[in-house]
Amino acid sequence: MINFRYHVVSLTAVFLALAIGLVVGTAALNGPLADNLKSQITALNKDLSNKRDEINQYRDEINRSQEFATEIAPTVLNGKLAGRKLAVLALPGTDQYADKVISMLTVAGATITAKVTVQDKFFDPAVGLELLDLASETSQPTISTSELPVNSDGVETASAQLALALLQRPTLAGAPPATQPAPGDVTAVLTAYSKASYIEVDDKATGGAEATVMITGAPAVDKDAAKKAQSLVTMATQFSNERRLVIAGVGVGDGNVISAVRGDPTLVKKISTVDNASTADGQVAAAMATVERVADDKTGHYGLAAGAASLVPKAAS
Repeated sequence: MINFRYHVVSLTAVFLALAIGLVVGTAALNGPLADNLKSQITALNKDLSNKRDEINQYRDEINRSQEFATEIAPTVLNGKLAGRKLAVLALPGTDQYADKVISMLTVAGATITAKVTVQDKFFDPAVGLELLDLASETSQPTISTSELPVNSDGVETASAQLALALLQRPTLAGAPPATQPAPGDVTAVLTAYSKASYIEVDDKATGGAEATVMITGAPAVDKDAAKKAQSLVTMATQFSNERRLVIAGVGVGDGNVISAVRGDPTLVKKISTVDNASTADGQVAAAMATVERVADDKTGHYGLAAGAASLVPKAAS
């Protein structure tokens, strides 16, 4: 029969074995093994410090690169858009860099006739019928609903109406000069969409632009993301009909409009794109691409994402 004394002796033996193990283990660690571990830790700390220095250097180089792009912009652009009138569409998610793109366009000498900030509501599938009604109610003598698409797509119809208000009418070869939108009609259309919270417009907005620069952000990620992505393409299509359009923004993420344009065999030939306009490099490239599209009537695709031919267009002479 196992008595209490047996348990006491057994437990004593266990604790004694543990104590001996700790002493032996400590002695072993204090020898070559401990020295080896200390050496490895020291080496890892030095390597970590070196990596941190490299990261800081790369960060400084990126910042310097952006500063270089900004400083060289006047030399590269140098009034190449002097006398040119441009409308700017700033789409959702571009607050941090839309004005920087506009700044580069003005460095190139462009006159911005209107900056229209398009709200996310404009692309909400739930308000399609409301957009159709608004377009119908906003008909003006020189911006007539007879010129709008006949369908049930609110984004397409409203985009066409905004394009008619903001842009010059192209004159076809052999035809008499096209009737241009009257200033009062332009104001009426922009005011109607502003009051309905579909857009925000600067106070001095006018019509008469000869081209559009559309500034895009990251694609939507909500349950209506696919429909909103298609609506962005629809808007781009309307603003490129018989007119010049440059899209500058972020070219990453599923459903971004830049990738959609580059993948469309028709749109890729008539819309220029810049996919890194959130950086100073891309903002300069956006202005250069606008020069190429407006002044030279050429189309190109620039930046870092798939489908880009190069970082920037070849500088015009």
